[in-house]
Amino acid sequence: MRMSKHSKWAKVKNQKGAADAKRGQIFTKLGRDISIAAREAGNDPEFNFKLRMALDRAKAANMPKDNIDRAIARGAGAGAGGELKELVYEAFGPAGSAFIITAYSDNVNRTAGEIKHILSKNNGNLAGQGAVMWQFKKMGVIRFQISNLKLQIDDLELMLVEAEAEDVKEEDGENVVFTKPEDLAKIKKIFDDQKITLESVAIEYVSKETMKLSSEDEVKAETLMDALDDNEDVSEIFTNIA
Repeated sequence: MRMSKHSKWAKVKNQKGAADAKRGQIFTKLGRDISIAAREAGNDPEFNFKLRMALDRAKAANMPKDNIDRAIARGAGAGAGGELKELVYEAFGPAGSAFIITAYSDNVNRTAGEIKHILSKNNGNLAGQGAVMWQFKKMGVIRFQISNLKLQIDDLELMLVEAEAEDVKEEDGENVVFTKPEDLAKIKKIFDDQKITLESVAIEYVSKETMKLSSEDEVKAETLMDALDDNEDVSEIFTNIA
């Protein structure tokens, strides 16, 4: 089955982050990504692909080097602050839409309470374990623009297929490559070798099927996503909305 996560909803969060005046909040979220990655597999990005992806996102957001260094040190066990835990919440949104929300927190009870409150105020509610997750598949996702290509798209697609990419398709004028999570570094190297600029590289929860909302419910869903994204602990938001 071909997996899909509509790029519109990825862009809602990414563009909001790029335009948002709350730069300190953005840097906090990026710093947590870096700390978690460094704690899991060491502070050398040469041997820690997750850390390398987090550093790429931080540099793209112009995060100061001092902030990056402190985040790496925290992940390695140095510096102030409690231990961060990676959390995953399943939720239902407007009209029964499905959401997966990832967060990093040093206070699990506080974060759970805040997310539950945001959902209840915005036409959503927390779901039981597994109630939503079955609708998604964890995948590596690479987004790029055709305008950034220095070779024919057919040639690139052949290289990606030979490297065992799961799927290559176009969404809203943007090309998206789906891979197994363990193959993401290998697939990204193809782009690096061809010097192709990428829009994003990440591990995502990709919806197996999408659902279309009414205009009214779509506005509610955007409001819910904005409210979740404004929470400092929330890292990523994934949905099955088309």
